[in-house]
Amino acid sequence: MSNRVRLSRFPVAQVLAGAALSAIAAGVQAQSSVQAYGLIDVSAGQFQDAGGTKDKSVASGKMSTSYFGFKGTEDLGSGLKANFAIESFLRADSGSAGRFNGDAFWARNAYVGLAGNFGSLNLGRNTTSLFVSTLIFNAFGDSFGHSPSIRHYFTSGTVTGDTGWNQSLSYTTPNMGGLTAQLQVAGNDGTLHGRKTGGNVLYFSGAFAGTVAYQKVKAGTANGTTTSQVGASYDLGAAKLYGQYGKVKNDTSGMGYKLAELGVAVPVGAGKLLAEFGQLKPDTGAKRTTITAGYDYTLSKRTDVYAVAMSDKKTSVTTGSTYAVGVRHKF
Repeated sequence: MSNRVRLSRFPVAQVLAGAALSAIAAGVQAQSSVQAYGLIDVSAGQFQDAGGTKDKSVASGKMSTSYFGFKGTEDLGSGLKANFAIESFLRADSGSAGRFNGDAFWARNAYVGLAGNFGSLNLGRNTTSLFVSTLIFNAFGDSFGHSPSIRHYFTSGTVTGDTGWNQSLSYTTPNMGGLTAQLQVAGNDGTLHGRKTGGNVLYFSGAFAGTVAYQKVKAGTANGTTTSQVGASYDLGAAKLYGQYGKVKNDTSGMGYKLAELGVAVPVGAGKLLAEFGQLKPDTGAKRTTITAGYDYTLSKRTDVYAVAMSDKKTSVTTGSTYAVGVRHKF
């Protein structure tokens, strides 16, 4: 005869056991969370780079690159938390994954890490500090289609490598009176054969914000680059001013580049008038000057519509003219 006592014979015990399990489940839910989120940006108009052909079309991700992702955190106790994020770019105009054919599926971010009183440490694929500093301190943010800053640093053959690093370690300090610092290192990921190091310092205090960023990409026999950048913004209330200055040196060819950007955002009605001037000047060769202006109108906390015009001029080639209207939705 079995010595085990079956709970089914004791209704009160069943109720207590069920209550205990429910309490444990509630505690787990309170200590951990997973969130799905993303952004869809689609615009229509004419898109043309300096010296390029006119593309009259509907396009995804010109104001902000479309993406979706999942992130989560778990409270481990004593102020320590585990966190993760996996984020994928997409092209909403065609339903295709990635920013381009062949892009990794989780190319935006894919990391796991720990956070606590010491700051945070993430391992995996991390967005670079240089990209974060560049997007914060210009009027058009992370716009690959319209921001002179983003275009000059990351789509003009200036800085080597992507805006995210594979096989990387990223450490961010705690916030110290508005000051934070980030340090990053990445090894050989099979595409750029060499170590990558970088970091930034960010400072926010009232109306003023500033940054200093540095990045060095060693790429074997390919074009490794060293980049330094300073940026600042000041909110006057009636307008927010932006400024950036940077230098990039190609460590293989010895070519140097100077980049200067000025921008402004002016609140008008339920939206903002945006304008940005940027110039990319190499030691030798064609200078590139890009001017963008637009109006971004807020429909809700999650949805906005915008109209943008851009002139992209490069020495000795046809000036590119872009004008577009679009919708951007966050979820």
